[in-house]
Amino acid sequence: MILIDRDEVYEKLTMPRCISLMKEAFAGLARGVNTQIVRTGMRLDNGALAFMPCSLGERGTFGAKIISVYPGNSQDGYPSHQGEVLLFESAHGTPVALADACAITEIRTAAASAAATDLLARPDAHALAMLGSGAQAVTHLEAMLAVRPVCDVYVWSPTPSHAADYAARMAVRYPRLALHLCASPREAAQHADILCTVCRSRDPFLTRDMVQPGAHINAVGTCSPVSREVSSDLVAAARLYVDQVEACRAESGEYLIPLKEGLITESHIQGSIGDVLTDKARGRESMQEITLFDSLGLAMEDVICADDLYREKIRMQAT
Repeated sequence: MILIDRDEVYEKLTMPRCISLMKEAFAGLARGVNTQIVRTGMRLDNGALAFMPCSLGERGTFGAKIISVYPGNSQDGYPSHQGEVLLFESAHGTPVALADACAITEIRTAAASAAATDLLARPDAHALAMLGSGAQAVTHLEAMLAVRPVCDVYVWSPTPSHAADYAARMAVRYPRLALHLCASPREAAQHADILCTVCRSRDPFLTRDMVQPGAHINAVGTCSPVSREVSSDLVAAARLYVDQVEACRAESGEYLIPLKEGLITESHIQGSIGDVLTDKARGRESMQEITLFDSLGLAMEDVICADDLYREKIRMQAT
């Protein structure tokens, strides 16, 4: 079995490569050649265990991400999410690779947002609001720079010191960017034509009156029916796109709460990103409309990354 550790994932899984993989995975899901079930999980005393399986039909592999979620780990110096992606070949069902799930998740989550942004944001979008300042804020900035000519970044975090530290680090990494610290989500959002919400939040902090016409939003930080970052009125005002319709209807507070409130109907989901890629759904139709990508994270996003890294390692060993 091939082992792909955290350092190798960070080295090999570049953002452009991962964005391309996300588009391949989304399109394959829309065509029915990639299949998966909605994630399953169980509660533990101090956290939870999640299991996310899928099959990559065109690649001839299948696998699963298995991950523990311990929210209190930061107090002890451990990551909140830990796990592995297990990859199998489909000829005999043999396990062939094990890859670090946390590193893959950090990169592929942002790459999925970049795929959606590339399809849905205005071509001239250049001002980014980063609402959150953790690991996903780091990879999401890299991802947005890969698909749009971002020059201004407006940063807000519930913890101001974290926002300041993030802005300082990103200023060193991207010296051409103008980074602006903001005191509130409203201050950050009012300038932006791309917004990434990467806070783990139970209650919404981004509302319709904060967002300018023509903006694109990537809602990333939550994947629970009872938590959300985006308010009901903003969801109702936006064209809503998802990574998978079935997952959205089972897990997304962004969708389920306004649906229960009667502000939207089931038809409010325009389609998946894969549907847009395969021309089954229309993307942005005007420069004034707001588009919203509700990202829950799919098993196939993790497994296709593990598969691609595995294939590269096999090729390198053969030479």
